[in-house]
Amino acid sequence: MSTSISSFEDLVTAARQQAQPQRLLFVFTRVELPEDCTPEQRTRFESGVGGALTPLACLDKTPEELGGFDELLEESRQVLQDWTIVFVAALSGKNGHAPSSENAEAPLNKMVESIKAGTVGMFVSFDVDGLPVLLSAS
Repeated sequence: MSTSISSFEDLVTAARQQAQPQRLLFVFTRVELPEDCTPEQRTRFESGVGGALTPLACLDKTPEELGGFDELLEESRQVLQDWTIVFVAALSGKNGHAPSSENAEAPLNKMVESIKAGTVGMFVSFDVDGLPVLLSAS
């Protein structure tokens, strides 16, 4: 998707406008302080900066299965009490058919590994209010 994404609704609209049907992949994460952190890292984390992203749960849906962000938040809260950032990627279908949930499993696992490694630049991310998040490596 090459469209500028400034809201969750933009993301869903862009996915619906693609030439091939899409499946959106979601990885819900929490920002945590690693056990092996330095005192400086602890101080920064306590002031709201830094931390490590811990993947908590995955979800995949076609754009047609999605309502607004409020519905996604409600569904996520049924499984997770607390998450900080959700990362989203799109998986393109072929020959007019959207990928299945089974097709999404390997890409979701790759997303989880990328997030654990801190490689998140290729994903769109939103906070719990549905606002886009731009992450820095600082």
